[in-house]
Amino acid sequence: MNAAKADVLQRIRGALGAGAAVPEVPRSYNGPGSPAPSGGDVVELFCERCADYRATVRRVSAAELPAAVVAACEERGAKRLVVPPGGPTDLPGLELVPDAPFGPRELDGFDGVLTGCALAIAETGTIVLDGGGRSGRRAITLVPDYHVCVVEAERIVAAIPDAVAALGEAAAEGRPITFVSGPSATSDIELDRVEGVHGPRTLDVFVVHP
Repeated sequence: MNAAKADVLQRIRGALGAGAAVPEVPRSYNGPGSPAPSGGDVVELFCERCADYRATVRRVSAAELPAAVVAACEERGAKRLVVPPGGPTDLPGLELVPDAPFGPRELDGFDGVLTGCALAIAETGTIVLDGGGRSGRRAITLVPDYHVCVVEAERIVAAIPDAVAALGEAAAEGRPITFVSGPSATSDIELDRVEGVHGPRTLDVFVVHP
């Protein structure tokens, strides 16, 4: 505890007086490596929680992934997608364009974006993007209206403490870290849910098993 915090707490105790009991606050938080509070298989839990947020979740093998992505894009009417540099560039029927990096107007002209992710969190159904090679720049996952995200099963961690521990390098490098729980949505105006205000309106997630 630093000196300033200790001084503030001491003043509070003094103001409360000798007759007021100040209980100790338990600090038995879950840390990295603790099982997900809900228990069960982390991949199954992630898929359930992610779908609860109105994302479309499909479980596929690595061999099935290309055809599944193409089929999903055809269903959405998406043909031209931006991808992070070094990402895939050859899927039948799709034009995959590496990020230049493009400006907002150029990104808005794409039908969608195809990325991987840094990791995913089972307990909250959250995808985490860290601005690295798999995730790409934050802008490419915020401007296009459609996001196709590939999540390898081995990148799914049980809970938030595991994610925080795994993101230490990205944080130390000052890379932007984005937590994505379903399509972008807000209910700020008269509690009516509106999707696509702060990011993609549609999120298709492919959980890939070896």
